[in-house]
Amino acid sequence: MFAACLLLVIAILGGTLLTFLFDRNTPRGARLCMGASIGMALMATIGFLLALMLGLGATTILLAAFILLLPSLLLLDRERRALILNAMRSPASAAPKSSLAGIGYLAFYLALAILLAMVFNRAVFERADGIYTGVTNNLGDLPLHLQVINSFAQGHNLPPEDPTFAGVRFAYPFLVDFLAAMLVRAGAGVIFAMWLQNMVMAMALVGLLHYWTILLTRNRLAGVISPLLVLFSGGLGWWLLFSEGNSDGFFATLGNLQHDYTIVSSSILRWGNSLTTLFVPQRSILFGVPLAITIFCQWWLAISQQEDALSSAAPPDAVKLEQSNAAAAKVAKSRRKALRKAATYPQPDPPNFYLRRMLAAGLCAGLLPLIHAHTFLTVMAAATCLLLIFRSAWRSWLYFFAVALIVCAPEVLWLANTGGVHARSYLGWQPGWDHGQHNVIWFWFVNTGLFIPLLVVSLVWHRGTFKLPPRVVKFYIPFIFCFVVLNLFKAAPWIWDNIKVLFLWYVASVPLVAWLLARWWQQRSLFRWVAPAVFLTLILAGALDVLRVVSEASEYQEFDAQGIAVASAISAQTAPRALVLHAPTYNSPVFLTGRRSLLGYPGWMWSRGLDYSERSADIERIYLGAPEAEALLRKYNVDYVLVGPLELASFKVNEQFWSKYKTLARAGAYRVYQIGDHK
Repeated sequence: MFAACLLLVIAILGGTLLTFLFDRNTPRGARLCMGASIGMALMATIGFLLALMLGLGATTILLAAFILLLPSLLLLDRERRALILNAMRSPASAAPKSSLAGIGYLAFYLALAILLAMVFNRAVFERADGIYTGVTNNLGDLPLHLQVINSFAQGHNLPPEDPTFAGVRFAYPFLVDFLAAMLVRAGAGVIFAMWLQNMVMAMALVGLLHYWTILLTRNRLAGVISPLLVLFSGGLGWWLLFSEGNSDGFFATLGNLQHDYTIVSSSILRWGNSLTTLFVPQRSILFGVPLAITIFCQWWLAISQQEDALSSAAPPDAVKLEQSNAAAAKVAKSRRKALRKAATYPQPDPPNFYLRRMLAAGLCAGLLPLIHAHTFLTVMAAATCLLLIFRSAWRSWLYFFAVALIVCAPEVLWLANTGGVHARSYLGWQPGWDHGQHNVIWFWFVNTGLFIPLLVVSLVWHRGTFKLPPRVVKFYIPFIFCFVVLNLFKAAPWIWDNIKVLFLWYVASVPLVAWLLARWWQQRSLFRWVAPAVFLTLILAGALDVLRVVSEASEYQEFDAQGIAVASAISAQTAPRALVLHAPTYNSPVFLTGRRSLLGYPGWMWSRGLDYSERSADIERIYLGAPEAEALLRKYNVDYVLVGPLELASFKVNEQFWSKYKTLARAGAYRVYQIGDHK
């Protein structure tokens, strides 16, 4: 466990030191968050490349850690060392201006860390009678992630074959689970590895949201509001709490919430809460979004530097020139004094430093396809739009695209050249996202509440100084297109999966809504009292879903004790690359072994565009003991067959047919049959 923690510390340290190559003046906390997202992405990518050659063992882990320690060589240079040490001692411009504000920031982050720890602690936990999840939307996703992690950690799944659809290349953003497998191989248990990784990714997301919002809005209160709007995202589902009968009393009901309030099956509520619907079940998006925000920050800073340089280079008239020269001389003198006083930190960026920012953004974008493919597509589409909007900076965008395309090319080719995937199932005309039979406008209002109206107000309100800078509005335009396009077309076989892109629109919009709420609160008018009420309506439904998790009101058994026992027997007595036939359900004990499955849960196949119909029919004939059953076992190279409660419930199992095979293991109602001779 210590080695696993040390591995993550090395990743964070290496990533943080690398940030000094392209970003000199980021506040200390934001730099650590940026370093965590970059370092973990590099650790996963480098570890994967090494594992392809050496396998996922001690040598790979040590080499990956060594490579991530190489940025510490920057400390050998005296000037860089002084810059780095002073930067890490000084909180820089985003620091609170008083000790009281500093205590407030500390309490804010500590409270969120405790909350996130409690949520992720309920994502997966083990008791004497089995493995559970306390998050409703994690019921079907958790076994998939356990299967992928175990396939790397136990199953020697390199190069990656789909562990739930044997024989097909793994076209899935698996690096988040590969990094967890590295932590497992370093000595952590699977459950702790997932918890630790989730905590680092989530805290990095919080810090980067805070920093990015301040960058765009220059408003510290907005920086605090932004993470809350994301973590407690939801719509108007909180109204259900008041409309339902509460015979036990309001507070008793809060302690035992019976359903979610942001997403309810067969209802208009489809948006969900980011924590309980996205970050816990779909771990890849939690890995990808902090990296995307890192990219957005570098874009913004690079564009700002270039536009400021262009505006300062414009020729003024003679009087203004004289005044500006005198003012510039005073500013330069005061800046030199401040720099001497601050021992070289913070430093103004050199004239072409923005190119480094764009190169770094390109590297981060290039790493995204196997981290979260939808985030990669969103980032590249936004970059294309911004190139057209900020045409004067076209040279720097060429740097970004050159690096991004070179780095991403192998990953994109891997994902593209996957047999069995029907690409046409990913694209199609489907207006209104997942609105069903509901009016689209009403659908979005119920699912996001006042968020979209507030967003529109923030963009169009021009009242004195109460307006967003034009540059911010221009920077936001690509995300408007993102929202519109994903409301017209589907980008995945399952229309709901459009949320993987729509959520990036939401993240990009949050700073603007947070700025509006913060400015309202800072007014001495009626708006000061409206702001808290509006803020409460935005976060209440999401808060109820999170409360339901941390109050332990919901829990679902994924694997029972007998299933865990038979999984242990399979792991101990079969080869790592063995293929095990089992019922195509979401919670087969085989998923705890890392062994290959002929067919996992059909919902996973369908959502990835895989045609599983033939295999599904063949599996049914095999369990039935049909005349062609033995030929089908040979066709698919099946090594072992599991017969347990799930198989007996799913198929007509021919016990006489299976009695002629050797029983490899038995645990309660579970039996594992050996097909052929295996040494």
